[in-house]
Amino acid sequence: MRADRLVATLLFLQERGRVTVPEVAAELEVSQRTARRDLEALAASGIPVYSQRGRGGGWSLVGGARTNLTGLTAEEIRALFLITGPLSATPELRTALRKLVRALPSTLRPQAEAATRAGVVDATDWSRNAVTADAAHRSALQAAVVDGIRVRLGYAGPGKPAGERTVDPLGLVAKAGVDYLVAGTESGLRTFRLSRVTSVEPTGEPVVRPPDFDLGTAWRALSGAFQDGMYAVTARARVRPDTLGLLQRFLGGRVRVGGPLPDGWTEVWVAGPAAKALAGHLAGLGAGVEVLEPPEVRQWLARIGAELTDTYPGEDPPAPPGP
Repeated sequence: MRADRLVATLLFLQERGRVTVPEVAAELEVSQRTARRDLEALAASGIPVYSQRGRGGGWSLVGGARTNLTGLTAEEIRALFLITGPLSATPELRTALRKLVRALPSTLRPQAEAATRAGVVDATDWSRNAVTADAAHRSALQAAVVDGIRVRLGYAGPGKPAGERTVDPLGLVAKAGVDYLVAGTESGLRTFRLSRVTSVEPTGEPVVRPPDFDLGTAWRALSGAFQDGMYAVTARARVRPDTLGLLQRFLGGRVRVGGPLPDGWTEVWVAGPAAKALAGHLAGLGAGVEVLEPPEVRQWLARIGAELTDTYPGEDPPAPPGP
């Protein structure tokens, strides 16, 4: 948009003091003709911009006139750039940061620029899989939330084919590196994981917001119900010392560690959404974990063990490495 270019041109003038048309064109990635028109438009609008011909000439602000970014302290500026710097991969955010840096007092610019280089976002997990596959639809959903527009959402639930439904986008939530959409549906408020979204089509109809809707309150209620389901079943078990750390890495906060037992093992309590699911998690640790109760989890472990024995009959595991 031209208004954006005019602001960027003014800030560029402020930073450099004097600029040439080719410099403005290169900085803003426009033609020299467009850059000249923008500079002339600034002058015509009453901003004290003037041109000087000849060697060493160019465009300048009369008397060193400046625009000022006020109201932000040095600590606030640092915090802002620390957050946005690692995320500045999009052209829009790079442009915004560039404008903001130029509007800062010269004494604060070095800290702001250093903050943008203080972090980086790696978009792959340790399995080299991209964790930003949801980015393709994030912008469309953000726009729908801000503009208050209902959308037809293509969505593939876990183990289900993609389907389409009409929803009222109410907000986006990021939890532990995963993005979710909170939306109103015919069945009430629901969450949708962005990585499972297959399409977003605005309907042009206005969003219907529940009375007194607050995104934070809604998310706590929705996520709380999900987290309660993750703790539906709790097993008491004993864990071998060399397996305890692995168990904690696997299940994190769902493991509660008790005291040491007389045989050197450790008593633990492990939570899961169901007996079968919990047994599946623990089965991979083999004899390093023994479930003591409840019987349902022990029974599922026995069943999993029998199935594995039937699938791999007579196959002994490799011997552990020697000293």
